[in-house]
Amino acid sequence: MIDHIVLVKFAETTTQEQLSEVVTRFKALKPHLNGVVDIQAGLNFSDKNQGYQIVLSVRFEDRAALAAYGPNPEHQAVAAYIREVGRVDSIVVDIEI
Repeated sequence: MIDHIVLVKFAETTTQEQLSEVVTRFKALKPHLNGVVDIQAGLNFSDKNQGYQIVLSVRFEDRAALAAYGPNPEHQAVAAYIREVGRVDSIVVDIEI
């Protein structure tokens, strides 16, 4: 299995409503993706967050499912929304478990 973890930092102008919408849209991806075991998303409340407000996590069955995720049109639509509402930076970590 593969864990795909993303931390996202947004502009100061990004509203709490927009951040919540990112989480909602991300969680709604599961039925549109093949090879997904689980999806988690939420607002980062750690005081050590270094400005990264949202954490996204997807567990895939294998590397092939992860490879298919990136170009998936539904995923691309969520990624476009994230950019639209002020994505400043992101950190991605992929581990095999």
